[in-house]
Amino acid sequence: MLYNIFHGFCMALADSVPGVSGGTVAYILGFYERFIDALHYLFNGSMRERKEGLRYLCKLGIGWVIGMVSSVLVLAQLFETHIYFLTSLFLGLTLTALPFVIKEERDVVVGHYSKLPFLFIGLVLVCGMVFFREGTGSGAVLNFLTLGLGQYIYIFISGALAISAMVLPGVSGSTVLLIMGVYIPMISAFGKLARLEFGVLPGVLVLLCGILCGAAVSVRFLRAALKRHRSAMVYLIIGLMLGSLYAIIMGPTTLAEGEAPLTLATFNPLAFVLGIAILFVLEKIKAVGQRREAERQAMMDDDTHQ
Repeated sequence: MLYNIFHGFCMALADSVPGVSGGTVAYILGFYERFIDALHYLFNGSMRERKEGLRYLCKLGIGWVIGMVSSVLVLAQLFETHIYFLTSLFLGLTLTALPFVIKEERDVVVGHYSKLPFLFIGLVLVCGMVFFREGTGSGAVLNFLTLGLGQYIYIFISGALAISAMVLPGVSGSTVLLIMGVYIPMISAFGKLARLEFGVLPGVLVLLCGILCGAAVSVRFLRAALKRHRSAMVYLIIGLMLGSLYAIIMGPTTLAEGEAPLTLATFNPLAFVLGIAILFVLEKIKAVGQRREAERQAMMDDDTHQ
């Protein structure tokens, strides 16, 4: 149980920041297939499968909630004072996640170059979300204290799209929210909510409703697509991740103060290297976990033979 809680905690840390997704962390730590199957069973399985999936997701959920609350409370302060440090960190995370995803999916990437157009589709999708944000007038900084009807709808759609990305091993839901200009205002809103400023609560609830609706609709489709069209989906994920680099660079512009995008002058090499190190630590944790699981399985086999 503690191991599953730790997995959920790691997913939350990834989901709370633009860059890699909780799905990527699940991939790196080796429990992605079990996670996506549990989500599928929750909405589409038999009673027994739903109970099994729910038990597993509850264990992950405990860790996820602990990680998300801890992360958001810290980020709400850091965005106001260290935006370029965090942006550089996110860049390191995302760039390092790319080779991890390609390594994990080498069999469906190498030699399947006919699926390369899906990489460009991923790039276009990211750009399209940015243009949608600008075209609907949501390019202005969102304030969860003064939302209109159109902005509530926009936040709902953003939440639905974010959870769809979050379950994929690639671009994070936070990156989608960042692209659509919702991420930093959302973090600020959660910070206000923690200080008992309930004026932001309607916007937060609309975002959560969008996330729940998106999960119910998207999980079945994404699970089927990954099983039947894995090469195309992996190339799509790589394209989304590449496109998200631009969104991360532009992230500071979505602050209430409207800071300038990340440049070479404001880039923080230390934070970038820290982002790289975090991914390698996760890979090491995965290796340790796999070794312990192999030893446990070997001991069970020995007991069976005796």
